[in-house]
Amino acid sequence: MKEGLLKEAIIKIVSGIILLGLLLFLPAGTIHWRDGWLLMAILFIPMFFAGIIMYIKAPDLLRSRLRAKETQSEQKDVIKYSGLMFIAAFIIAGLNYRFKWIILPDAVVWAAAVVFLLAYCLFGEVLRENQYLSRVIEVQEDQTVVDTGLYGIVRHPMYSATVLLFLSMPLVLNSLPSFVIMLVYLPIIVKRIRNEELVLEQELKGYKEYKNKVKYRLIPLIW
Repeated sequence: MKEGLLKEAIIKIVSGIILLGLLLFLPAGTIHWRDGWLLMAILFIPMFFAGIIMYIKAPDLLRSRLRAKETQSEQKDVIKYSGLMFIAAFIIAGLNYRFKWIILPDAVVWAAAVVFLLAYCLFGEVLRENQYLSRVIEVQEDQTVVDTGLYGIVRHPMYSATVLLFLSMPLVLNSLPSFVIMLVYLPIIVKRIRNEELVLEQELKGYKEYKNKVKYRLIPLIW
């Protein structure tokens, strides 16, 4: 069974590499784009090693993240709009490189790469702390509230990490227009969090008490 899981994980990663490569390099009109390859490297190399660790230590979590599909219509819309946002941002980044619309200093690119990797580490820590962390909004059998570590600071540290990841991506690609497009993620994730908390309040024992204990959803002292 684990062999099938490994094959499934490899197919997902390879498919992601091919799809992202097409979205970036076709609009760029060349494969000789340093920042495009930089994003590919910092995205997929850590993903590969994280997948190996999950395969060895937490195969059930890996399986749930690979196979989970949203059932709620509201969340299906969130995923659809997020997908459109990513496609638009990556295509515009390639076009921005080809036509040199707005060129940022290299320092911005490398600083964004550092932020991206730090956010990846944050995401990894969230996965370590919460074994119930699915890609979809659901309450699993025997699930309990996690209220320590990062979950003692904000209620949705995974989404905090994704905000940093997604907003740093276009800057790694040296594309200010793509960064503007990615700002759409903020209202999208706010909508998702509000819907998720309604589900958790209804179905997860102790979640209302957890909300009273940890006041902030996404960013400490802000929201």
